[in-house]
Amino acid sequence: MNGADTMDTSTLKVIFTSGLVSAFAIRHPYQRENKKNKVAVDRQTTREKALLVLVIMGTIVLPLIYVFSPWLIAANYQLPLWAGYLGAIFFVVALWLFWRSHHDLGKNWSPTLQIREGHTLVVNGIYQKIRHPMYASLWLWCAAQALLIQNWIAGLAGIISFGIMYVLRISDEEEMMLEQFGEEYKAYMQRTKRLIPYLL
Repeated sequence: MNGADTMDTSTLKVIFTSGLVSAFAIRHPYQRENKKNKVAVDRQTTREKALLVLVIMGTIVLPLIYVFSPWLIAANYQLPLWAGYLGAIFFVVALWLFWRSHHDLGKNWSPTLQIREGHTLVVNGIYQKIRHPMYASLWLWCAAQALLIQNWIAGLAGIISFGIMYVLRISDEEEMMLEQFGEEYKAYMQRTKRLIPYLL
């Protein structure tokens, strides 16, 4: 595969880093607001904290090491030109979904398994069709990462780390919501899908 058939590595790095900065900009005001809201139910176990650290390592730390240092260069791979464009599209859609999830949740958002005082069940906006649009955005983010960070370690670290967290956390989160909202959440589960409307 020659250079004309692939996207320049520097361009890929700029696209990914721009997406990462945009994600921080989207989350920052909600994170600041989140600190003001008192926690009513807290299920932050040691495992939960470890999973969050794992995801931060996989989606932020390792990609940034790849972007700003030569340490992982031996694990690079090359994808066709279209993969870079597809990665950029995935990241744009992921960022929109990431923003929309935060926007629709408002003060109900929490980065971990917590319920805040005055927490309400959000079933409108993007949540009208899927229960976990934030997770859907992160799956797209991780797919974009694998296409833009063309490195066996930094590129795939997002899918692996987030995949582990998703599998281990999703049932606990829905169980917490069932305990909090009971039949209302059960009915909501029956008319929605977790990630993709009408499918999954």
